[in-house]
Amino acid sequence: MTTSDFLHGPFPDPIDPPEGFDPEGPSRFFNRELSWIAFNWRVLEEASNPKVPLLERVRFLSISATNLDEFYTVRVAGLRELHRAGNTNPSTDGKTPYEQLTQINDQARRLMQTQQETYQELRGLLEAENMFILERSALTEADRAFLDEYFLANVFPMLSPLAIDPAHPFPFIPNTGFCLALTIRRKADGLKRSALLPVPQQIDRFIRLPAEGLAFRFLPLEELLLDQLESLFPGYETLNHCGFRVLRDSDMEVEEEAEDLVREFEVALKRRRRGEVVRLKLTGGAEPSVRALIMEELDVAADEVVEVDGLLGMADIKELVIDERRDLQWAPFSPRIPERVQDHNGDMFAAIRQKDMLLHHPYETFDTVVRFLKQAANDPDVLAIKQTLYRTSRDSPIVDALCEAAEAGKSVTAFVELKARFDEAANIRQSRRLERAGAHVVYGFIQYKTHAKISAVVRREGDKLVTYTHWGTGNYHPITARIYTDLSLFTCEAPLGRDAARVFNYLSGYAQPDKLENLAISPISLKDRLIEMIAREADHARAGRPAQIWAKMNSIVDSDVIDALYAAGQAGVKISLIVRGICGLRPGIRGFSENIRVKSIVGRFLEHSRIVCFGSGNGLPSEPVRVFMSSADWMGRNLMRRVETLVEIKNPTVRAQIVRQIMAANLYDEAQTWVLDGMGTFTRASSDDPDKPMFSCHKFFMENPSLSGRGSAGATDVPELTHTDI
Repeated sequence: MTTSDFLHGPFPDPIDPPEGFDPEGPSRFFNRELSWIAFNWRVLEEASNPKVPLLERVRFLSISATNLDEFYTVRVAGLRELHRAGNTNPSTDGKTPYEQLTQINDQARRLMQTQQETYQELRGLLEAENMFILERSALTEADRAFLDEYFLANVFPMLSPLAIDPAHPFPFIPNTGFCLALTIRRKADGLKRSALLPVPQQIDRFIRLPAEGLAFRFLPLEELLLDQLESLFPGYETLNHCGFRVLRDSDMEVEEEAEDLVREFEVALKRRRRGEVVRLKLTGGAEPSVRALIMEELDVAADEVVEVDGLLGMADIKELVIDERRDLQWAPFSPRIPERVQDHNGDMFAAIRQKDMLLHHPYETFDTVVRFLKQAANDPDVLAIKQTLYRTSRDSPIVDALCEAAEAGKSVTAFVELKARFDEAANIRQSRRLERAGAHVVYGFIQYKTHAKISAVVRREGDKLVTYTHWGTGNYHPITARIYTDLSLFTCEAPLGRDAARVFNYLSGYAQPDKLENLAISPISLKDRLIEMIAREADHARAGRPAQIWAKMNSIVDSDVIDALYAAGQAGVKISLIVRGICGLRPGIRGFSENIRVKSIVGRFLEHSRIVCFGSGNGLPSEPVRVFMSSADWMGRNLMRRVETLVEIKNPTVRAQIVRQIMAANLYDEAQTWVLDGMGTFTRASSDDPDKPMFSCHKFFMENPSLSGRGSAGATDVPELTHTDI
């Protein structure tokens, strides 16, 4: 199908229900884990997309490898634990843990094989661009002279070659640890030994070699180590070698009654490092005895071992994306500063007082969010700042501003989520820094993650206090904000200010809000509000009124919400979903879900914003409609086990920006779109006219300012996407 159909055309022809399909049974859902793997296939496909710049293709390959590693260390590790405990309870789609593990491993092995094939393809294309990844057999005498010096100065001090015998037991290999396993023989008497050489993770994986002209030459670190074995094991010769890499269970368990939550998390982080091995990858050609020794010492079963003919640790190839070859990367893009902020000479409070303002990151700079908090820290009329922190950067300007405000004597409360996966240690460091500055640090709930993105600034203006709030769909992380698409709503509307205060009181004192004016939150009311709004749209359809839902999210898994969408579609509601990652919903099944269509956008920027629009008896896009932005995906964990927000957009300009710009462009996108069918297959979108450039929502947003950020200096005709404009 073409994606111009997605915005205004008819829904695609439905397919007959697949064999064995039961509209009341588990087959009405796709499996969550397999759907995630399908998403990672789409990421990997971008590494083979000739329309993507070459080094960006390398980056996509690296991302697919990192994604798969994290998937195994968390999701697969959890399924493995359930299976080993004898758990046979089925998932929503009816699969036991063992059945899921079997299908995951089959898919993952095919994915890893394709990664290796893609790597070889990219390697050839890089050579055509004078970028070479060498093997030690290709080294020249000049290379060896350079590497001898480099090895002694930069690598040798970091190495710990280890013999394996009763006096030297098998060492601990950390998560993502990479080792060379060796069989060596002493030249003097022929004595054979087994040895290990851990590859240091603190050293770059690819060594830049001297090169003439415009060439760039790289040698993998393990190739250098193999070339230097004689200096590491003097008097020995190498009989056999292989590389291996381990992934460990990285999920964390925390005691619910922990007296010192920070200390408990520090202990849990150490346990994670020593988690059970869930996957062992090793290169071919290992001696059977060495392979058996590694498997025994790491306690892995045969089906948890993957033999790789190629490069281990594919995630490391991101090091090849070098600044000197910007010509092989995306064209530079500088995020815009909203014109209204410029009109007010950078005064965020004045810009927000004029009217609510929605920023669309990364197209509008995240520096505006930082400016908001820095201005609050330095403004003598600001009395208090409250801020949630889920993920942020190591040298966070957000934390800098909060510390500055606290040191200036303002009341600063930071709600730090320690359970932000893989960022726990960073968040512990930031919380201690905030406490030293005099901020009050709150860690929220043990049983819930605080995933909401809220900032509130209380300012004295005349004889009253005004609360300025920021509501986000993404994290307060200036680095990821350069590549994640997210929304930032700034407002000084009193109802949202009061709602923010109630949520913060809930986080700090367990005071469950009994009245929220313009907000729904999980785990209290968000899921119920969504289902209620979906049902209300179905009522419009049954009454013969236009009924539509547009929604955008990272993942949709929650069975109750999916069933509500099925019911609404069967009532006649036209439902268009943009789901970047996991989708448990089957669209386009005749007589069941034929009024639901699903697409995924994978491209230069990572789609991360969560939006839902209800026609409310009108067509989309039109007025009046109800529009919401959220921090939550439609998953059980977000709706029932996290603190999340669903903010209704009341300002007409911001509503129009979301409906007629953001959602319309996403629905119309062709260049980065994959369309899901009822069998679970994603197909790249096609265009009506092969000679016409395919529409890219990312390109559109880079070239056009946002409606709500317009100022007197900006264009008066900001494009909105409707059926007459495209």
